[in-house]
Amino acid sequence: MGRGPGRDGAGGTLRDRLCRGSKGVRVLVSERRSRIVAEVRRRGAASVTELAEELGVSGMTVRRDIEALADAGELDRVRGGATTRGDAGGTQERGFASRAQQQVEAKLAIARRAAQLVEPGMAVGLSGGTTAWVLAQELRAVPDLTVVTNSLPVAEVFRRPDRSDEPYTQSVVLTGGVRTPSDALVGPVAVRSLEHLHLDVAFLGVHGVDLHAGLTTPNLLEAETDRALLAAGQDAVVLADHTKWGVVGLTTIVDLHEVERLVTDDGLDADARELLEAHVGELWVVPVA
Repeated sequence: MGRGPGRDGAGGTLRDRLCRGSKGVRVLVSERRSRIVAEVRRRGAASVTELAEELGVSGMTVRRDIEALADAGELDRVRGGATTRGDAGGTQERGFASRAQQQVEAKLAIARRAAQLVEPGMAVGLSGGTTAWVLAQELRAVPDLTVVTNSLPVAEVFRRPDRSDEPYTQSVVLTGGVRTPSDALVGPVAVRSLEHLHLDVAFLGVHGVDLHAGLTTPNLLEAETDRALLAAGQDAVVLADHTKWGVVGLTTIVDLHEVERLVTDDGLDADARELLEAHVGELWVVPVA
């Protein structure tokens, strides 16, 4: 049987094999998908919205590309986007060092805004995760803090200085428990510790934020610990850069309507902002330099 009009030897239409990039230049599907793989590998994870904007194509096109690339073993498809192969961003945890290299500028902007809520003499809770770790570095200069954390990297930020002439005014309470891939201590021991503490403000970093699933994590024990941390804070603040939107982990920490305040960056698209503003108590969107 002969080829129909407009079809190529690969069994697809020429239009299927071509698309307009962000500058209006037609590129092959193979080139577009190579760019998707490269971008996901560079970031560790990327959302459909980000990739569609970067490539100048529709979200539907990106979803089809991600599905094809996942079938080919090039990356892993997760809800709302894709991760590098083996990360399985929706259900598994990447290590702390790997995640610390992602969205560095956004995390710093979020941390600086969140740090404005902290005053000398406060009792402050910091969860595990790289955004809370960046915030810890911003808070190191605030005097007379009592820092409660289940994160080994966060506790390390507040360790006593090597030089005797450096000021040291923070007290650190490190909870115990089972160690996660992100070097957080979670489980019943951590929960019991947090249940007896009263914090001025608690900061929680999360794996994913979703309209239906709420705040999520890949770790069941971590979800219980995070709930206890939020409950211990008179003021509870969620820290989540824009790439967390649409990512769903294994279990829900709390639903969106239970979130008092969420701090994110201006990479979050307008539709997501509108949805979050309708469901959380307060949404802070900070610009990234």
